Amino acid sequence: MFDLYSAYYDLLYRDKDYASEARWVAALLPEGGRLPLDILELGCGTGGHAFALAAAGHRVSGVDLSAGMVERARERAAAHPALGARLDFAQGDLRRHRSGRLHDAVVTLFHVMSYQTTNDDLAAACATARAHLAPGGRFVFDFWYGPAVLSDRPRHVRKQVADERIAVERVTKPTVHVNANRVDVQFDVTIRALADDRVQTLTELHPMRYLFLPELDLLLQAAGLRRVAARAWLRDTEPGDDSWYACVVAEVVAEAP
Repeated sequence: MFDLYSAYYDLLYRDKDYASEARWVAALLPEGGRLPLDILELGCGTGGHAFALAAAGHRVSGVDLSAGMVERARERAAAHPALGARLDFAQGDLRRHRSGRLHDAVVTLFHVMSYQTTNDDLAAACATARAHLAPGGRFVFDFWYGPAVLSDRPRHVRKQVADERIAVERVTKPTVHVNANRVDVQFDVTIRALADDRVQTLTELHPMRYLFLPELDLLLQAAGLRRVAARAWLRDTEPGDDSWYACVVAEVVAEAP
């Protein structure tokens, strides 16, 4: 699903302010992100956040399951050699990725953790973060926040975007599975080529796990991490039942002397 999705992903999210989001995330990293850091991004997509972090002086290694998205991220890096020197992208599964390198920070953004719908998947993602964190490093990730999802239930949404080549309409149809802490998000997508009116349609299903802080604390603890902060996304307050998206900051648990 993600390989086809990468063809129009950037168009759908061209209004997403990656630069502002990256600045906010960087402030949660070691030294407040003021010094150049070596960052691993798990689930990097086409590189939106990675490019913004690199523009701020950081080095970013991005990993994504989709070969199409990784290819697009590499193309963007090659087109901007000054930034590309601080970027590298690789295909890989964040549940099993092991590079053998340690980083100052691991970030997992744009709700990638909520795509880990089982306890085993979430535990594996936390273990991957822990395996790549240098002493004093931080793991920062965002996710769908359970109390808000249940207070403000997801609803049908229609989105239309276009550029000089294609017009895209995406209809979102969510189904909530309350006993599984999961929302199955169906995307019905129509893509029209503006040059000749050719039309392509597709349907995607994105299962999304909404998460709660106590369960995340247990998962982090099992991986040798501990939560040091929780924030409503892009805000400096704790998440509440009006915060659909939340962010957690975790650190490596210090070993006893």
